[in-house]
Formats: sequence, C-alpha cells, structure tokens
Amino acid sequence: MTSSLQTFLHERLAERRAQQLYRSHKTLAAAPGPVAEVDGRELVTFSSNDYLGLATHPDVIAAQQRGAGLGAGATASHLVNGHFAIHQQLQDKIAEMTGRDAALLFGSGYMANVGVINALVGRGDFVVQDRLNHASLIDGGRLSGAQYVRFGHNDLDGLERQLQRARNRSDGKILLAVDGVYSMDGDTAPLAEMARLSERYDAWLMVDEAHGFGVMGSEVFPVAGSAAAAGLNQNSAPIVMGTLGKAAGNGGAFVAGSRELIDYLTQFARTYIYTTGMPPAVAAGSLAALELMQRAPLRQTLQSRIDYFRARADALGLPLENSRSAIQPLVLGCEETVLAVAQSLQQQGFLVGAIRPPTVPAGTARLRITLSAAHSEQQIEGLLAALAATLQDIHKPVSTGEDE
Repeated sequence: MTSSLQTFLHERLAERRAQQLYRSHKTLAAAPGPVAEVDGRELVTFSSNDYLGLATHPDVIAAQQRGAGLGAGATASHLVNGHFAIHQQLQDKIAEMTGRDAALLFGSGYMANVGVINALVGRGDFVVQDRLNHASLIDGGRLSGAQYVRFGHNDLDGLERQLQRARNRSDGKILLAVDGVYSMDGDTAPLAEMARLSERYDAWLMVDEAHGFGVMGSEVFPVAGSAAAAGLNQNSAPIVMGTLGKAAGNGGAFVAGSRELIDYLTQFARTYIYTTGMPPAVAAGSLAALELMQRAPLRQTLQSRIDYFRARADALGLPLENSRSAIQPLVLGCEETVLAVAQSLQQQGFLVGAIRPPTVPAGTARLRITLSAAHSEQQIEGLLAALAATLQDIHKPVSTGEDE
C-alpha cells in the first residue's frame, strides 16, 4: 500500500471517530428473533427489519432447507442458466400479491433501484426525487446521466414545481422516484397526490416498497405495500420495487409492474442481466414467507404492537415522531447522546439502532426503534421503562404521565 493511500485512509477514519460517526459490526450467533445473542450476550432486539418475525419462522427455515436441495447457488445469471422453477414461482406469487402483471427478482433492493432507474432514463431525461430517499434511489438517479433534481420531504408544492420545470425544459422522460415508507423516519409518502401530479406532467411514478411490502396494503391486496394502501394500481403506480429481506425475512428484491415493463427490464437492467441469480434456497424461503403473509394474521399482530408501543410511549412523554409504521424513531439530535443512550440500553438488555449522519441529516441523530409481530407487550414495556430511565439520567425531559 502506498504511503499516500495509507495517509488518506488513516485521516478519514480518524475524522469519522472524532465526529462520533465511526461504525462497527455486532456479531450475532443466529438470525435475531425478538431475542438474539449479540457479541455473546442475550439481548431483546428492537433494531431488525424483520417486521413479521419470518426470518426465524420454522416453516420458512424448513422451506429454505428444502430449497438448498436444488443446489447451494444458482451458478450463473438468470439469463444464462441460473433461473429455476422456484424463481418463477416466486415471481408469480409477488405479481399476484401486488396486483401486477409480472415481477422480476434482483439480488438486493440497491441493485433493483439502481438497475431500474438506469434502464429507464438517461441523458436528456429527468429524475425527480424526495430529499430523504434511500441511498439506492439517490445513487441510481446520479448514475443514470439524467438531470437529477430533488424536492423537500413530502412537499407536494415543491414536487409540482420540479415536475413543471422538468416538463418545460425537456420533452424527454420524467421519472418520479420515492420511498413509500421512509426507512429512518417511518412516515409515508402522499402517494395518491403524487400519482395525480405524475399523470398531470406525464411522469412515471416509481415507489420503493422496501418498508411497506408485507405490512401495509388495501382490502384487496392486504400486504402489497403503501401504494396499495393509497389506492394506487398498476396504471397509477407503474413501477413498484420491494425487498424480500425485511418483512419477508429472507433476501433479495423484486420489481413488479406490467408485463411489458418486466420484459423491458429483463432486456435492459444491467444489475439483473450481469449478476448471478438468487440462490434457490432463498427463493424457496421467500415463497414460504409470502404464503405465510397471506394466511397468517401477522400484519394485524404487528399493528397491535405498534399501537401499544405508541400509546405507552405517549403516556411516558417520550418524544416520538409521527410514524404509524413499524419504524419508530426517537430523534435526539446529538451523535454523542444517541450513542450513550444506545449503549445504556444495551447494558440493560435491549438492542436499538443508533443512527447518525450521513445516514440521516446532520443534527437529527436518532434511535431507530423497530417493532415486530414477534415482540411481546412485556418486551415493549421493558424497553420503554429502560428508555425513559436512561433519558432522565442524561437530563432529557421526560414526563411521568401522572399529571396527564
């Protein structure tokens, strides 16, 4: 390693440490259920995206074990010889559950977002995005070569101004890409209004359902995600991306839409064409998880846990954000404070994510508390009691709720 490279790496890492932004791994003994062994210690976990508890469900694990009998890996890209019957069955199930004609599997949500955006737009086109979009959407827009513009978070007036400017400046394509549920704030996009604006300015609406698929939906498509919950269909939300590593408890991702869209992406999405297919075990486990989503009352159980958490947190005077999803952020602002609170909670037996810049904007460091259908009310009570006591210890004002 050259001395200049060594110096560069040392200085940047030292800078991260000084800013309280340095990250390190935690080692888990196994996939975390509501309780996990982390670095050799048993903790109640409130940091996982396994919203329905399917990562450790025995039916899902058994399906993965059966799927491994097909081979440890797909051995090649889907278009060479890495596409199995189990992949097609999974794609068909996703299309059915989302109310779309077809679906296409990707290795991850990041690969799906980057691949779709770059396949659909390029020079002479526009990509319009919310300022708080996930990094994969942001990077996809920047890499595409299209004019990349943003609007304030969930600001419909700002969105319309950007769409209007884009349409006035170009007769090319306009792609509006947003998160359905925002991963660090837990709030949802005003998708119905965004769909109307997209139609007015001839833009294509792309919804990232990473944190909506499996836990939100409509009466007809109960776990399809935030677009379905907003009353949107394939015409009004033509491009839907979802992940299989969160509510589905497995790995990989998908894009769902019209048959023509999926055929097009099969031909032009480089992150699909030029990578090895999903391992058949993961496809089998994902299919089992989706079937459980359809027949088990997991979504209702999760919602009851969210309601319970928010009611008890409100009674304790904890300053939660306005989130009705499984993601319940507690914004503390200071990176040092967030780390101290997370460390104290871990000492008391609870694992909660300490989220700092650049994942979130400067000055908005937070605890990212995530709930699961697998959590018990007693575990939630334990976390809230520990959290209230910790915040009082570091002189953060917390009401006891006795005078309210």
